Amino acid sequence: MTHGKSLWEYAGGDPRINVLFNDAMASDAQLISSSVIEKCKGVFMGLESLVDVGGGTGTMGKTIAESLPQLECIVFDLPHVVSGMQGSENLKYVGGDMFEAIPPTDAILLKWILHDWNDEECVNILKKCKEAISKKGKEGKVIIIDMVMDNKVKDEEYVETQLFFDMLMMVMVTGKERNEKEWVKLFSSAGFNNYKITPVLGSRSLIQISP
Repeated sequence: MTHGKSLWEYAGGDPRINVLFNDAMASDAQLISSSVIEKCKGVFMGLESLVDVGGGTGTMGKTIAESLPQLECIVFDLPHVVSGMQGSENLKYVGGDMFEAIPPTDAILLKWILHDWNDEECVNILKKCKEAISKKGKEGKVIIIDMVMDNKVKDEEYVETQLFFDMLMMVMVTGKERNEKEWVKLFSSAGFNNYKITPVLGSRSLIQISP
């Protein structure tokens, strides 16, 4: 706020903050990637290509690419994030802006992305996702890993964790954590009619959506 910049803009101009943020996201990806592959590997079956939007330095993308060698994976993030990153046989890095265009693909992964943005921004991101999966000429899907707020849960630490993250999003960025009803409103506004929510790790869930 002091510098009149968003978190992403500030990180783009400050290498120390950029490394700190990317390392934090990589640490989180290490925590959840093995759980997703173990519990939800079927989500990726039948896919030929996947774009990890906002995939950072590729921790999640690498795990998916190594577990599913038949899948062509792209880690898509801001140019300053993916600059100098080395891919592999079925993994490559592409710099760009998700608000402008996302590479065509069968499926898109959004891990801890949408909670950073307000409703209007989320709808814009999801519309770009819809454009990207429709260019392949067959029905694709978007895979979202994020919190689904639930005030019916009786575990106090679980609820407290979600509320703390909700406040963090409001302080640091323009986003918030959402309950199922709020998620569904975003999906329908962006042209997605089908969704499925699967709890994967603690307070986070894997959500599959398709047109």
